[in-house]
Amino acid sequence: MNIALIAHDKKKDDLIRFVLAYKSIIEKHSLFATGTTGKRIGEETGLSVHRFRSGPLGGDQEIGSYIANNKMDLILFFRDPLTAQPHEPDVTALIRLCDVYSVPLATNMGTAEVLVRGLDRGDIAWRSVVKEKEE
Repeated sequence: MNIALIAHDKKKDDLIRFVLAYKSIIEKHSLFATGTTGKRIGEETGLSVHRFRSGPLGGDQEIGSYIANNKMDLILFFRDPLTAQPHEPDVTALIRLCDVYSVPLATNMGTAEVLVRGLDRGDIAWRSVVKEKEE
């Protein structure tokens, strides 16, 4: 599965702790991330992460393109709801694409835990069927 890892500045530490806690599950999949988040995850976990641009510089839109082209299976986006984001329209568009293409999305640690545990159990295997239909 292709997993996108995204975090606003004040949530990056939380995402890194989360990835470390679930590394045994997450490392079995292909990881993608926006700029600084991907750099930090790679450095602090030792995992290989394909990095897109920083979110405000188009990284959210790059991930959105993967979603629209059925190349992303799960999104973990630790959002900071208490800080205004200059690229909020891009964030909203990314969330909308997840809804349009039925891509599982977690915007906080609680939901991310449910999704990652489901990923480990095979609950998201239906994404493979969706991909096959598109090919």
